[in-house]
Amino acid sequence: MGRSYAEQLVHKQEHARGLLAAASDAGTTVWLPPVASPEAAFRNKAKMVVAGTVAEPTLGILDAAGRGVDLQGCGLYPPDLRAAFPAVARFVTRAAIEPYDVPARRGELKHVLVTQAPDGALMLRFVLRSQEAVTRIRKHLPSLLAELPALAVVSANILPEHKAVLEGDLEIPLTEQQTLTMDVDGVALHLRPRSFFQTNTVVTAALYRQAAQWVQASRPTSVWDLYCGVGGFALHLHAPHVVGVETSEEAVASAAATAGELGRAATFVAADATAWALAQPHAPDLVVVNPPRRGIGADLARWLETSGVERVVYSSCNAVSLARDLAAMPSLAVREVRLFDMFPQTTHYEVAALLERRAA
Repeated sequence: MGRSYAEQLVHKQEHARGLLAAASDAGTTVWLPPVASPEAAFRNKAKMVVAGTVAEPTLGILDAAGRGVDLQGCGLYPPDLRAAFPAVARFVTRAAIEPYDVPARRGELKHVLVTQAPDGALMLRFVLRSQEAVTRIRKHLPSLLAELPALAVVSANILPEHKAVLEGDLEIPLTEQQTLTMDVDGVALHLRPRSFFQTNTVVTAALYRQAAQWVQASRPTSVWDLYCGVGGFALHLHAPHVVGVETSEEAVASAAATAGELGRAATFVAADATAWALAQPHAPDLVVVNPPRRGIGADLARWLETSGVERVVYSSCNAVSLARDLAAMPSLAVREVRLFDMFPQTTHYEVAALLERRAA
């Protein structure tokens, strides 16, 4: 922050070019114009640490001493999402949910996670140390639903451990509806409480369109979408058959539901992407990968290098791990690259690359 947005984009583009220089072919690798984001109010999800007291809770972050810094007015969030925070804070007081005191290691409510769909509907998750407050949340929930008519999905997540993670393994539904519909370019993706979804819907739509263009130009008969999440890439592609692979069973169920509604010839599998790919008897024409920050790793990179797959669309939120993975796949040339500024006002960005197998 403190730089003009135009300067931020130039800096990110230079950073990505430097990291990917070794894997790029001079004169043949094409850098497409970066995709800009709205400079503010672009996040569809708020991950707020809860601190303070029952009477005066803070929603935001913690300072160096572990005290709450309230960020209810943060400009990262759209106005309708920001408008929900005061109602949530009042609910914490009304339901007498003690905010978790990190230095003292006592209290119940650790985080509130609020996601907004493109149509304005909201998903709210209370991350709690135990189930102690769940009964009170259920009791007072009708008043919160009345105060926030856009609130469609509510759940409690239980995180008993004292550690720096966002959520635990147990999710307790508190409303009948348990999926939020994230419409991206006419594809209604179903988001469940513990499923991953990109935080910038506008830039995500551009990313999916770019991947679809690359895939359409390749005209593959078979596509794998590894680390497919709720099916964002897979369900925006038009190919005779697509297989999506994701470890989260919730995400796979959501992707399969969307595919059924759209009548798409897509299959979704709950499995580890690397283990699944290595176990298949035949490789597809094209592979899409959208891994976490650590990248696809040595084993999957080695498989892609030797698989005979003609094209790979690699979407990365960490150009450092992307560069490392590309170095392990020298037979795949970087043909086109595009930066997607998913996270303005930070040093982070998404970058997507089209890889094609070099002629023998």
